[in-house]
Amino acid sequence: MSEHNSNKPVTFQEKLEKNVWALVLATAIIVSVGGIVEIVPLFYLNTTFEDQVHPEYEELSGVRPYEALELAGRDIYQREGCYLCHSQMIRPFRDEKDRYGHYSLAVESKYDHPFQWGSKRTGPDLARVGGKYSDDWHYQHLRAPRSVVPESVMPNYPWLEKATIDGNGIEKRVKAMKILGVPYTDEQINGAAASVEGKTEMQALVAYLQVLGTMVKFEPGRDYRD
Repeated sequence: MSEHNSNKPVTFQEKLEKNVWALVLATAIIVSVGGIVEIVPLFYLNTTFEDQVHPEYEELSGVRPYEALELAGRDIYQREGCYLCHSQMIRPFRDEKDRYGHYSLAVESKYDHPFQWGSKRTGPDLARVGGKYSDDWHYQHLRAPRSVVPESVMPNYPWLEKATIDGNGIEKRVKAMKILGVPYTDEQINGAAASVEGKTEMQALVAYLQVLGTMVKFEPGRDYRD
């Protein structure tokens, strides 16, 4: 067997790969530096906060906390794993905007805990699905997706029509969101249970889908990154 490489000097990378503890240490250092570079500026740069860069965003966007039924629908969206196949983040590229609409703004997710941006697209991006289809279309799509989209691989969700929203649970959920900084009023908290009374999980999920991407009223031709 040839030994023509026996005298080749051992590189730093080779040494690192052969020493597990050195590799772990190097990885930790690199990850730490990357995290510091990305996170630390967020604490002191005014440009981090869009409402400081563009004070008119608050008025222009109309971004508001989710209503109780929409919030319940968002919880169902997460519970059923919808985010595993659908993203809610349109990138600022022509092919993205041609297919899904205006690229996503961070301000649109200011009340999302957690946000649903993602990158997995087994199904289409849902950032601007609100108002694109009727409520009836969504109901049928959730019952039997292939009845309206023949090529769909989405599972059926017929049980959502039978399950009802827990009013006490959603009231606690709204209170929890207020603790996280979402500006719910006492009136909204106290009325949360009554507003979802008798509503099904399917109605809640559709209410959530129908609000996605509808809060910001975009001005044609304006670049919101300016």
